[in-house]
Amino acid sequence: MKKLLTVAALLVVAYATQAQGTVNFNNKTGGVDSPVFDVGGTTKLAGPAFLAGLYEGDTLLGATAPFRTGTGAGYWNPAPDSSRATSVAPGANATLTVRAWEASGGANYAAALSAGKKTGKSDAVTVATGGAGSPPSLPAVLTGLKSFSLVPEPSTIALGALGAAVLLFRRRK
Repeated sequence: MKKLLTVAALLVVAYATQAQGTVNFNNKTGGVDSPVFDVGGTTKLAGPAFLAGLYEGDTLLGATAPFRTGTGAGYWNPAPDSSRATSVAPGANATLTVRAWEASGGANYAAALSAGKKTGKSDAVTVATGGAGSPPSLPAVLTGLKSFSLVPEPSTIALGALGAAVLLFRRRK
């Protein structure tokens, strides 16, 4: 009987350690309305030329999502499933960021950044993850997510800085 109870207790512990909190990877749901903009902050990202991903630290959680078009521009399309599993237990706090980039730069943010493509990321958001309780709670909404814009590729920034330096130097003479 003791062996059976020990095995049962170990199975419960093993199951509990495998549980992961969940988050709804969506920027227009449950009170969140945070479109993502291109460089300059006026044009909303649109279409498969841009991707968004949910990150916990530097870890991409689940699949990336392309952006919608038309009236849905600025919002990514997480279909067919917007639920993303985190590394924290259900009901625990997870600190997350959303990152967006030009799809031609690669399948993830780091690849696009190293390829010199336009990239951007949100401020960190801390949410209590879903999946707790019985039945499990719904995935957490990204409450506190704010709109953000992409920044130009590094070479564009360097070129702009060089131009400004030339103008200042020329003025002094």
